[in-house]
Amino acid sequence: MTAFTVVTPVGNDARAVMLRVLAYATVALAPIEGYLAAVHPHLGKVVPALLVTTWLVSRVQQRRSPRATPLHVVLALLAAMVAITAAAHSPGAFTAEYTLRWLPFLVLTAVLADVAGREVPIRGALLAMATGATAAAVGGLYSLVVDGQARAGGPLEDPNDLAYFLVAAIPLLFVARQGSPRRSLAVALACTALVAGATATFSRGGALGLAAAIGWLTLRRVLSWRVLAASAAAAGVLCVAAVSLAGPRIERAFQEKTYIAASNVDTRELRWQAAARMVAEHPVLGVGPGGFREEYAAESRNAELDEQTPVAHNMYLEVAAELGLPGFALFVAMIVLAATASERAVRLGDPAARTEAIVIQASLLAVLVTSTFLSEQYYLPLWSLTAFAVAAGARIRGEKGGFRCVSCT
Repeated sequence: MTAFTVVTPVGNDARAVMLRVLAYATVALAPIEGYLAAVHPHLGKVVPALLVTTWLVSRVQQRRSPRATPLHVVLALLAAMVAITAAAHSPGAFTAEYTLRWLPFLVLTAVLADVAGREVPIRGALLAMATGATAAAVGGLYSLVVDGQARAGGPLEDPNDLAYFLVAAIPLLFVARQGSPRRSLAVALACTALVAGATATFSRGGALGLAAAIGWLTLRRVLSWRVLAASAAAAGVLCVAAVSLAGPRIERAFQEKTYIAASNVDTRELRWQAAARMVAEHPVLGVGPGGFREEYAAESRNAELDEQTPVAHNMYLEVAAELGLPGFALFVAMIVLAATASERAVRLGDPAARTEAIVIQASLLAVLVTSTFLSEQYYLPLWSLTAFAVAAGARIRGEKGGFRCVSCT
């Protein structure tokens, strides 16, 4: 079937531009939310709220429902599961707080998947994510060099969380790898800042996530061996320069991280065991949103006297413990849908769409690997990448069926 285009009215164009700007701002501001919270605790929520509101008004005015995908069904079921488990554990000290953390991510993922399939170019959204992460990386390096922190933290309190954002953003730069010399220089500088910032966090989970992403990009032939070797050499030179300029500080940070790492191994094992017991004891409804923090001390028999309400430091175990196995199955189904949709775009899309899909896969892989050691379900990269992966697959399906989004190019 021959593809066709539709000339949209001026009002529709204005709404598309507004949705594009708000979507870009939403994903770009997520890594620096800590800076926004320092100004006002709820400032970081303003742009996502505007995006959802604008999207809703736009769809009502257009009299057009969101493009249905299996992801929207899974998100709706997951929202229902969160509500059910929250109702079952409503007296919990953290139940209301963590329920209100879950639901905005589910809504925002549905909105991003819809607008990225229609009005918002996926490439632009990915570059917006990388831009925000680059700003966070610069902030992290500033906190290390100027503020004298032992590990780069910048806009986020925990350096491991900063590493999560940075390693997820590095693969996204490959959608802009070709272009003018000025663009190439900007990409190289952003990549340097992201790698340096991630390294300065001394996060082992972040390093594993980055290694997984680089391996995937190399396997799918987006990253050549020549570029990989040149990047490794450049990273080596950067490390030598850093040691020569700030050797004592780096040595101190490394020693502190080594000391902390030794205790982290033991504490994470305790938390993972406690989470596994919660799953076994509450397989259907879990312990409710935020229930791991509340139940940990009793479940671990006060194994950590100085940490009575920690997180599990494993996204999968924490989700399973809090939402039960049905909720965890829906959570995994969401990730599987992202993987299959992006692979459809790889197989059926043009070279540009294929590159976009592969870098989404690499970034999502970095997120999933890093989250084995961190509780990252309350940060945006997992959700936005899932939305963009599904949107990439939906666009390919729409184009093969004879439809093309004019404003998405």
